[in-house]
Amino acid sequence: MQNIILKNITVVNEGQSSVQDVLIRHGRIEKIAPQIGETGREINGEGKHLLPGVIDDQVHFREPGLTHKANIHSEARAAVAGGTTSFMEMPNTKPEAVTQERLEDKYSIASQTSLANYSFFMGVANDNAEEVLKTNAKKDRVCGVKIFMGSSTGNMLVDNYLTLERIFSGTELLIATHCEDEKIIRANMEAFKQAKGEQLTAADHPLIRNEEACFESSLVAVQFAQKHNARLHILHISTEKELQLFSNMLPLAEKRITAEVCVHHLWFTADDYAQFGNLIKCNPAIKAPHHREALWQGLLDDRLDIIATDHAPHTWDEKQQPYLQAPSGVPLVQHSLLMMLEQVKAGRFSLEKMVQKMSHAPAACFRIRERGYLREGYFADAVIVDLQQSTTVTKNNIHYRCGWSPFEGHTFPAAVTHTFVSGHLAYENGQFNENRQGERLLFNA
Repeated sequence: MQNIILKNITVVNEGQSSVQDVLIRHGRIEKIAPQIGETGREINGEGKHLLPGVIDDQVHFREPGLTHKANIHSEARAAVAGGTTSFMEMPNTKPEAVTQERLEDKYSIASQTSLANYSFFMGVANDNAEEVLKTNAKKDRVCGVKIFMGSSTGNMLVDNYLTLERIFSGTELLIATHCEDEKIIRANMEAFKQAKGEQLTAADHPLIRNEEACFESSLVAVQFAQKHNARLHILHISTEKELQLFSNMLPLAEKRITAEVCVHHLWFTADDYAQFGNLIKCNPAIKAPHHREALWQGLLDDRLDIIATDHAPHTWDEKQQPYLQAPSGVPLVQHSLLMMLEQVKAGRFSLEKMVQKMSHAPAACFRIRERGYLREGYFADAVIVDLQQSTTVTKNNIHYRCGWSPFEGHTFPAAVTHTFVSGHLAYENGQFNENRQGERLLFNA
């Protein structure tokens, strides 16, 4: 692998920004210094920023079984084009990843087709607790186990408290949960159908999948985790009320209970259903504006630990169906970094804080080995961004297999110019180099 020297680039890492040279050799960052005299391919970084590659801890790449929507190859390319170098993918495929064999099948596919680094969650069902607990033997090679404590795409709802007790007490891995109370949702849905019949729209979604549904389910997860001292990570927090369940009193590495917020809950509000309708229908729902403001506050004060996407593509035709038939989920992984860079430029938070939440924090929370930071000796997972350029989203530059984005026509005030995955320059100024695939993430158990 050719040496690469990045010259005069602003390195953003661990709360600091400084102009440095960076030497990448044999897939790793060998040296960061004001001047490096090594030979190799030079990339002029003057006026640009080097960030650790984004680590997205929640994506749905739909393979196997739902590949008309997406596959690992297409969505990993989209991720890399947007500066995401590593992903953790969810088990609600067809068939679901609820056995060790099915889980390893996904790793095999990724090893042959994923341009980004990868890991996959082991899925929990109401009747597979003993199979899930076999993952303990792979705790340095699997990111965690996933429990749907609310139904969503794939209908992997786990509502058997005996199963939950067995998993929370028995697994040595991080437990990631989708928390929405199914009884509350069903009661709300029935009430809305009684009132409006089949005339429901996307604007009803946050009222059906409401704050109480999210809070009650998250509370149950927290209680199970506290009872068994389990490592719990609650995904896609979407409400103000849930923030009372999380603390900022400990460093992230010492927390046993952590939380994630997704880019769409930081960007959209319920007011946007009038424009986007089912295109932004997702679970948990995008809610009223005061929830978004509370989520930003929770992110800034470190009650919310990680920014992710919950990238969940569906075809355009599927999304054009009436509300009750249209599936939930939004394709986001290609544009998540650009979304947050726009918020940096708008003054919502600093570039250093953004890097903490999108790169450092996922690495710390999941105990990822030698990634997530720009450190000498670490894997060279990195992205060059130009804050003086802009990026307009068009049909021609959307890399999702589904071919659409709610941001089509939007211009972001930044650009991703280069993405390095384990030292491989996988993306450069709109062009992919797929000569090497990403690597399986490893974890410090």
